[in-house]
Amino acid sequence: MENVIRAIDPGSPLERRVHPGDRLLSVNGKPIRDVLDYKFYAYDRDLRLVLARPDGSEYRLHIRKAEGGDLGLDFESYLMDRPRSCANHCVFCFIDQLPKGMRPTMYFKDDDARLSFLLGNYITLTNLSEREIQRVIDLHVSPVNVSVHAMNPELRVKMLRNPSAGESLGIMRRFADAGIVMNCQIVCCPGLNDGEELDRSMRELAALHPAVHSVSVVPVGLTRYREGLYPLTAFTPEHAAETLDQVTAFGDHCLEQYGTRIFWCGDELYLKAGRELPPDEFYEEYTQLENGIGMLRLLETEFRSALRLSEDPGPQHCSIATGAAAALWLQMLADLAVARYPQLKIDVYPIQNDFFGHSITVAGLVTGGDLIRQLHGKDLGDRLLISQNMLRREERDFLDDVTLEDAREALQVPVFPTETDGFALWDAICGVLPEAATAAKDSGSSSDGFYRYN
Repeated sequence: MENVIRAIDPGSPLERRVHPGDRLLSVNGKPIRDVLDYKFYAYDRDLRLVLARPDGSEYRLHIRKAEGGDLGLDFESYLMDRPRSCANHCVFCFIDQLPKGMRPTMYFKDDDARLSFLLGNYITLTNLSEREIQRVIDLHVSPVNVSVHAMNPELRVKMLRNPSAGESLGIMRRFADAGIVMNCQIVCCPGLNDGEELDRSMRELAALHPAVHSVSVVPVGLTRYREGLYPLTAFTPEHAAETLDQVTAFGDHCLEQYGTRIFWCGDELYLKAGRELPPDEFYEEYTQLENGIGMLRLLETEFRSALRLSEDPGPQHCSIATGAAAALWLQMLADLAVARYPQLKIDVYPIQNDFFGHSITVAGLVTGGDLIRQLHGKDLGDRLLISQNMLRREERDFLDDVTLEDAREALQVPVFPTETDGFALWDAICGVLPEAATAAKDSGSSSDGFYRYN
């Protein structure tokens, strides 16, 4: 009974008519099993609700509200149901590469279609029941983010180590026929799904356009905790460059045929290959920004705009800590700022990932312990800026449970998480910080989510 109401928002049309502890059973005769049912069926203006009190007695309400207006019910769990765990054992799974002793939530593998729609999580489609597939189609849940990895059914079975992984590719075709938009990703593993297999995947995904709206090709991330796991190799600069050329050439073909590239490589491949990132217009709508596609280019574009619009910030001294991958990029932005305003002092510190291994270079996996050890005793100025992505989603602690307060105390400087946004970064450099960031000096808590570039 996960659809228990925890609270009712002030101003809700149900305020004083519904009480914490009650359960929402149905809306307009439709059973409410989870958050997707709730959001879809509660959209209408005229609603007839059936609820149950804690003692099991049922009661009915009839309300009218603005179409699409929120009922203002907060439930005991966000999904109003238990999150669906992953049924795969992917050879490249990052969670399998975590060290022992981390918080239990770090080891939970979600593969929940509802989180794909609501939060943008990627799913493999391997654990969807026929009822759930049909519900996505009937409710027109769109877009859905799909972890594809390979369109060769046999190879997908091998990579996901799930005998149904090949068959589940047919779900994508059913979604396409129903007009469900899909954004897809391929975690590229050298020697497995690259080369000719990558060509096959791109051809077959492009054939599903416009239902397949975008595809990101991102390199596999390998930590130092791989004992007993499938033997994988990291990208070399040479192989990164070959893969970039392969995906870009196919994207050029799609641009000519469909009017969109469809396929983009993650920023990390460009950095690994020592290549310049493409210009702003290359990324079109920046559809997969949160997957590290064009994130650094957009950051620069926004930062340059912020500089052009800015007034003299006066003398400022701050530091920026980031992962090794983005350090040179952020140093370039810092140099731009100092060239315009010489009274600025901005120090950029790349943090080597001792916790997960030096092959992990993204800022989203920098831990508080590494941050403290590598910056201890340095002159960090008036404040230290870090990426918001270093912290668990909506929270104030790092992946290793070090809190912002711990970091502030150890480094003796205010530590401010900053969004991956060029305007927000410039404001933080100038000392203009939102209230939420300022409060970060004195708080700490929990919720997981990681893997970002800067």
